[in-house]
Amino acid sequence: MWNYTEKVRDHYLHPRNVGEIENPDGFGEIGNITCGDALRLTFKLDKDGKVEDIRFKTFGCGSAIASASVLTEMCKGKTLDEIKKITNKDIADALGGLPREKMHCSVMGQEALEAAISFFESGGKISPQAHKEGHVVCTCFGITDKEIEKAVIENGLKTVDDVTNFTKAGGGCGGCRDEIQKIIDSTLGNMTQKETKTEPVRLTTLQKIDKIRTVLKEDVNPVLAQDGGSCELVDIDGNDVLVELKGHCSGCAFSNMTLISVVEKKLKEKISDQLNVRLA
Repeated sequence: MWNYTEKVRDHYLHPRNVGEIENPDGFGEIGNITCGDALRLTFKLDKDGKVEDIRFKTFGCGSAIASASVLTEMCKGKTLDEIKKITNKDIADALGGLPREKMHCSVMGQEALEAAISFFESGGKISPQAHKEGHVVCTCFGITDKEIEKAVIENGLKTVDDVTNFTKAGGGCGGCRDEIQKIIDSTLGNMTQKETKTEPVRLTTLQKIDKIRTVLKEDVNPVLAQDGGSCELVDIDGNDVLVELKGHCSGCAFSNMTLISVVEKKLKEKISDQLNVRLA
C-alpha cells in the first residue's frame, strides 16, 4: 500500500476545479485511457493575462487526481510566464511528496499544462494533444526517447525502474527496457561530460549561509507553510546543513521525508548537490 501524505488524500477525496471550460484559451491533453492514464486541462485568462479559471478531467489513480487538482490551484491567478515555470517536482512538492512509483502522475500534469500553453500561444492552431518529439521507445505507453531523456535530466534518474516510475515507459510488456537503459547511460554520460567542463563556484561560509537562507525563505517555506510548518537554518558544518523544523512539521511522522524530498532537494538544486541536510 502506498504511503500518501494528507495533502494527496485531501486532493484525491476533495478534488478542486473538476470539469471543462467551454471555449478555453488553453487546452491540453496527455495520456490515453487505453494506457490507464489520461488528463485534459483547460484554462481561461483574464484581461490582465492571468489564469482566471482552470479545470481538469482525468482518468487515472488517486495520485493522478491529486496531482491535477493541486496543479490547478497552483496556476490560479498566475501569468503565463509564471505557470510555464511549474515543474513536476513543484507539483509533487505541493502535495508533500509522492511515492516514486507515482511520480509519473505529476509528470502528466506538467506535460498537460505545457500542451495547454502551446495551444494558447499558437492561437488554437496546435493540437491540444501534447506534441511528442523523438521516436517511440515504449509502444505500450507511447513514450519517446526524448521524454525519457528529459525525465532523466530533470529528475536525476539512474535506473530503468526510476524511468518507469516517472514516465511509465517499460511498465508494460518490458520489451523496451534494454533500450531505456541505453538512453539512460547515454544521457548520464553526456551530463557527466558537461559537469567536468564546468567547475563549481566555491562559496565562502557567509555566502553559503546567505544562499541557504534565501532558498529556505523563497522556495522551501512557502511549500511547508501549506501544512502549517517552516524550516530554519541553525548551523552549517562544511556541506552538512543543520536545520530545525517548526510548526506542524516539528515532530511530524513525515519529517525525514520532508527533509529529503523538500528541503535537501531544493538546496541541492539551487546551491550545490554536495549539500546534506539533517536536524540540528
